[in-house]
Amino acid sequence: MENLNNIISLAELPVQKSGKVINILCGGNKRRRFLDLGITQNTIIKNERVSPSGNPIAYNIRGTIIALRTSEAEKILINIL
Repeated sequence: MENLNNIISLAELPVQKSGKVINILCGGNKRRRFLDLGITQNTIIKNERVSPSGNPIAYNIRGTIIALRTSEAEKILINIL
């Protein structure tokens, strides 16, 4: 069982830290897009860098750097590693 104290949204993940995907809190086309990008349960995601304005944020997902808006990253729950 996951430690509930370590579960946050992907948008809250500090720079250069990693987390494991626990759940995606949306459906429809947005959920399909996340799945197509390789964001599935148990995927390890690392916050690589934040843009100067704070939005978007670059994440390393399965060896690929993908930028997500904060509003999108808030829909992904992770467990901090």
